Amino acid sequence: MLIVVLSGLRARWASFLGGFLALALGVGLLATMGLGLSATFHAPERSPQRFASSPVVVQGQDRLTLDVRRGPDTVPVSQRLDYPQPVDKELLRELRTRWTLTTSGGPDAVGVDAPAAEVRALVGDRAQVLTGDERRNADPDPERDAQALVGLNALLGTTGGVTAFVSVFVVASTFAFAVALRRREFGLLRTAGATPGQVRRMLLAEATALGVLASATGCALGALGAPLLARTLVDDGLAPEWFAVGDATWPFHLAFWTGLTVALAGAVAASRRAGKVGPTAALREADVDTDVLPLGRALLGTGLLVTGLGLLVWTCVTEPSELLKRKTYTTLPMLLIGGVALLSPLLVRPVARLLRSRGAVGTLVRENSAASVRRTAAVAAPVLVTVALAGTLFGSAASVTRTRGVEAREQTAAQYVVSGAELRAVTGAPDGAVLSPTASTSLFVRDGAEAVVKYGARAVADPAAFAELARLPVVAGDLRDLDDRSIVVNEEFERHRIGETVEIWRADGSGPVRLRVVAVLALGTGDNGPYVTRANAPGAALDRIEARGGGAATVRALEASGGTVRTADAWAAADHPPSSPQTRLGMILVLGIALVYTVIGLANTLLMATSVRGGELASLRLAGATRAQILRVVTGEAALATAIGALLGLAVTAAVLGTLGAGLAALSAPVALVLPWATVGAAAAVCAAVAVTASALPAWRLTR
Repeated sequence: MLIVVLSGLRARWASFLGGFLALALGVGLLATMGLGLSATFHAPERSPQRFASSPVVVQGQDRLTLDVRRGPDTVPVSQRLDYPQPVDKELLRELRTRWTLTTSGGPDAVGVDAPAAEVRALVGDRAQVLTGDERRNADPDPERDAQALVGLNALLGTTGGVTAFVSVFVVASTFAFAVALRRREFGLLRTAGATPGQVRRMLLAEATALGVLASATGCALGALGAPLLARTLVDDGLAPEWFAVGDATWPFHLAFWTGLTVALAGAVAASRRAGKVGPTAALREADVDTDVLPLGRALLGTGLLVTGLGLLVWTCVTEPSELLKRKTYTTLPMLLIGGVALLSPLLVRPVARLLRSRGAVGTLVRENSAASVRRTAAVAAPVLVTVALAGTLFGSAASVTRTRGVEAREQTAAQYVVSGAELRAVTGAPDGAVLSPTASTSLFVRDGAEAVVKYGARAVADPAAFAELARLPVVAGDLRDLDDRSIVVNEEFERHRIGETVEIWRADGSGPVRLRVVAVLALGTGDNGPYVTRANAPGAALDRIEARGGGAATVRALEASGGTVRTADAWAAADHPPSSPQTRLGMILVLGIALVYTVIGLANTLLMATSVRGGELASLRLAGATRAQILRVVTGEAALATAIGALLGLAVTAAVLGTLGAGLAALSAPVALVLPWATVGAAAAVCAAVAVTASALPAWRLTR
């Protein structure tokens, strides 16, 4: 058996080349992404900077800790404060009378030159006592390294997941089509006395050999590619300068065994079908496509399609805000894509029949495409994956960001908006001008008895001016009633009825404070409230001034505030760009991976499929067809299959974007959907060019 398998691999190396390349590339990408992902789990250990010379640091509380219910018990839950609390003055006096203190940069912490045990005994629970490496927590932004890796972790995780999905699909379909082309060979083996078990074992052995070789090659590629990926991320500003790939080994194990599993999974279904048929049936099926959708594939495709549609509808109805998150619009479409791709043999024939073209060439293209369902579906499926990923990923991301920009512009009646970290308040507003200064802050609110939620909020300096310029989606109440003892909330709050009381803790941990609800806002895209006055936002720095009226005098006053002055339209566009560099790179990586796989799958499928059509093309020549006509037929079939895949991909895109639009409408947000025609068209054009070329070259050789 081993000799037969190795001889078959050597004799048919060209038919296995596409599967080998796709699998090796997939394993290499998985290993690369896994190595990068492993490096994001741990930020580097940094030595203390602010109090490096002090053996002990006493720091005010930097977390809000509240008890929440977990079953029958209560447990403490902590949330980091925006501003650490200052060390108590009485405690400072006691420390100063006994030891030498070091101050640096603010009242939130002091260094103490004393034994740690004695300091802890004196401080008790009035403040934190930090020693050793814990002294880093007193440095500015101590979690900056870990936060810098959060987005990178999501980027690499998403890219790795899409890589796994596309590689599984393309490798499995390529292997299945290669096996389908060998039906005559299997029929001859059965006629010569081979048992169904021997045929199955031969195919599985071939898949194992291919999987081991391709997976080992992929791991070597991953080891070379991971450092290049790390340098690229650092050079593009998507990772901190210290980011580097470590020496983790689990990504190689994961990638290797995933590759081998994919190869075997792609061979199992085909080997079972090849082993079940008898010699006569196998020979009869060699030239006619029948039973192109096995029961297992039909059930799996239907399950994925129904699950994908069901999850989209369920999310839209129950949690429409989840549709705006990258994790949702990246993962859910894959179920739809996989379902439609698996069911594509059912869709190919009716779509191909829609072609209406006069002449012999058009008739042959239509009839051949409809009759050779396996070949047409094998070409259309990878195109469907690429077009659908391009449409759903780029379209969803662009739609969400455009909606947020439109929403921000609609929610202010200001002519000008000033923003900046060093913004100063305008003293003495010009005649006829309305100025509304606001600041970013945070509020901590209990969500029932089980959780504590941290909300990003806006602190209003002038409630009257705020009410005059704001055009927020108020569903109940009045913005003009906002004062130091009240709050404006959105519908996400547990208590969001007018007159109800909300218990909050401020950004510095002070509280609880009970505020009365005076207005309720629609949820929107997530930036609608809550709003409080500056009295409930201690330490919040002014970062935005909205202005209207006053003419040139207002512009001069705003320019003197130290911020960037823009028109409201320009501010909305600048504050909500089409996409961040990280998001853009992630989508380019995903689409690039899908496109590379599609190119490999298309080229391999069409080279194999066209190379075995020598008898058919010779019959056309005997019937009077010219060489040019035959080439037009072959390339026309490839172009039609590509078009079918693109249409199915656009159908998936329409379903996803339509659900996103319904979700935005349910959130009372503007519906500004974007279909990235340029990206989708470029992907489809590349697919068409590869398909036409890969079909024309063997056809040209066969018709010489």
